[in-house]
Amino acid sequence: MECLGTKSVAGFVEEIKRETGVDVRECYQCAKCTAGCPTSFAMDSPPSRIMHLVQLGLREAALKSKSIWLCVGCETCSARCPRELEPSKVMKALCAIAAREKVPIEDPDVRVFHEAFLRPVRYLGRSHEMAMMGELKLRTLNLLQDLGLGAALFQRGKLKPLPEVIKGRKAVGRMFQRASTAGGADSATHKSGEEPEH
Repeated sequence: MECLGTKSVAGFVEEIKRETGVDVRECYQCAKCTAGCPTSFAMDSPPSRIMHLVQLGLREAALKSKSIWLCVGCETCSARCPRELEPSKVMKALCAIAAREKVPIEDPDVRVFHEAFLRPVRYLGRSHEMAMMGELKLRTLNLLQDLGLGAALFQRGKLKPLPEVIKGRKAVGRMFQRASTAGGADSATHKSGEEPEH
């Protein structure tokens, strides 16, 4: 059981404040962030609960939650917050800490999906579903799962075999480089520490 002493609670709250500039003590649990979150239906703990876990100093519970890896960074939660807090920043900071400390999560495939989604973004400047799904299938070995759905999407032209690249891909690559140098959540997508070639 995690310690709920004042010192441990304050320590975790301050750690998150240093990482994000967000003081979670100001959150009064109105749950507007959760109401607007497009991925809360798949989360084990919605954004408002993640904020509450941090408030309570429940570091292990927050870092092991699969919810932090399911946050898509759309910042709807931040836009809806009446206290002008930024739950999305807290979620990403928790991802960064969990990645740095190699915290195990109950469903490791969630982290694999997160990394597989980010890798094409890093190198192409945008997502590429075929590359993401290829990596996801190889790493999880769920080769036949959703095979019929994938085939149907491919036939309808919804899955492009060749990726598109954007003009600003080098700038996107530099952002990932800065994040990996700082030990952020995206560092797992680029272990060599070198700038991606374009």
